[in-house]
Amino acid sequence: MVKKVNTEEFKKEVLESKGIVLVDFYADWCGLCKLMGPVMEEVSESYTVFKVNVDDDEELATEYGIMSIPCIIAFKDGKEIARSFGYKPKEAILELVK
Repeated sequence: MVKKVNTEEFKKEVLESKGIVLVDFYADWCGLCKLMGPVMEEVSESYTVFKVNVDDDEELATEYGIMSIPCIIAFKDGKEIARSFGYKPKEAILELVK
């Protein structure tokens, strides 16, 4: 299950977590973001997945340099290890964490 997090929750849920965590930076109005929704739900069967709305949490989006959405960032033990922009199929998202 994909869980939405905000700026306040991000540190605890993502940066302080152990293992692999994927974060989907998105916006409600973004068509490609909507297409990524089901893909990220599938990915969440294998990994922890969070969503961050760039309109609601602009500070977080700015901190991570989000210039294009959807943007998927893979974290391992709280550190960014990979990043992907635009629509990608499940297999490409899973490649981020290999």
